[in-house]
Amino acid sequence: MPVTAKLSRKFYEKFGDDIANELVEWFNSVDNTYRADLRELNELNFARFDAKLEQRLAESDARWERRLAEIRAEIREFKADLIKWTFVFVTGGTLTVLSVLIAVLKL
Repeated sequence: MPVTAKLSRKFYEKFGDDIANELVEWFNSVDNTYRADLRELNELNFARFDAKLEQRLAESDARWERRLAEIRAEIREFKADLIKWTFVFVTGGTLTVLSVLIAVLKL
């Protein structure tokens, strides 16, 4: 929203309408230039911020994916161990029962 510069009536009376209006126009043009420069600078800063944020989110996503892959590998390893030990205990129990059954049948 542009702000129009105004000068006092005394300034107009002392220097005349032409000079005062020219000074007001110059103030307004300088204001518009600074506003445009500031807007451009803000857009550049926001673009840099957005790029950094995008990079950090990608890095975070990659870390989560790595950690999830590690957890899945640990779960597969746990399942393999569980199956191995289940087989050992079931086989041991079965052999024990068969041994007792054979011993009883021989009596």
